[in-house]
Amino acid sequence: MDMRALGKTGLNIAPLVFGANVFGWTVDEKTAFSLLDALVDAGLNAIDTADVYSAWVPGNRGGESETIIGKWLQKRPSLRDQIVLITKVGWTLGPQQQGLSERWIFEAVEGSLRRLQTDHIDLYFAHRPDPETPTEETLGAFGRLREAGKIRAIGASNFNTGQLGDALAVASAFGLPRYDVLQPEYNLYDRAGFDGALSELVQQEDIGVISYYSLASGFLSGKYRSQADLGKSPRGRGIARYLDQRGQCILAALDTVAEGLEVQPAEVALAWVMARAGITAPIASATSMSQLESLVRATQLTLSTEQIALLDRVSS
Repeated sequence: MDMRALGKTGLNIAPLVFGANVFGWTVDEKTAFSLLDALVDAGLNAIDTADVYSAWVPGNRGGESETIIGKWLQKRPSLRDQIVLITKVGWTLGPQQQGLSERWIFEAVEGSLRRLQTDHIDLYFAHRPDPETPTEETLGAFGRLREAGKIRAIGASNFNTGQLGDALAVASAFGLPRYDVLQPEYNLYDRAGFDGALSELVQQEDIGVISYYSLASGFLSGKYRSQADLGKSPRGRGIARYLDQRGQCILAALDTVAEGLEVQPAEVALAWVMARAGITAPIASATSMSQLESLVRATQLTLSTEQIALLDRVSS
């Protein structure tokens, strides 16, 4: 599988990143191991998680996803150098366990390393902006972790154009590490936050982009077409907002392209993201082997100019 350079990080990743937010939620440990084995066999090499996954599940505390990945790596140590391991810090785990202060970053990274059972994280994200902490403090902390060999590269998740631009300016002014990867929400339905100024900035600055919610929480799979479908999965409640006229038009266009190519709508939706200027790779999750196989097929799919134009038009 062809690899893509991830900005200026020195890391190369496959055209699709596996989202492990489902581990410890809708995917148990045994299934997770099977999925991870299969993704490596298929040539995918990047796994995205976070310290907070999956704290929203009743009985969970956060760290469940990292723990499962760590157990898998422990059983397959020869694979560690093949994997680009991505995790995040900054979301709320507890009253004193949130944000991007030096104190919390230093504490959180040790927890992530312990759960992941590794001595380094390939790409460490600031999970969201922290207006309470000076940017130079945050970047300085990341810099010291990088010097210590605990992380290789840093990224910013959920930053808008102004926030990313300001962080780049601080890095330049203070001689600190800069964010070389952005993780924005981006899919056929949710385009406004990335298209335009933010896309232009990352391309101008050679910043890699790994987009999340690439299938709009599953809506773009075509599985959810009416209110009656929302009970099909734990994600159903969050999908209701997509069931408007624009969402239905996007699904109809996906159906048209998918039928013409004899593939699934989700594969077309992912191929569209992979073809976008400025996007390095989308993140997508799988809870079954058939879904993982579909993700792999998406990386092998090339859309025509006409197909891309149709999807651009209905989703603009």
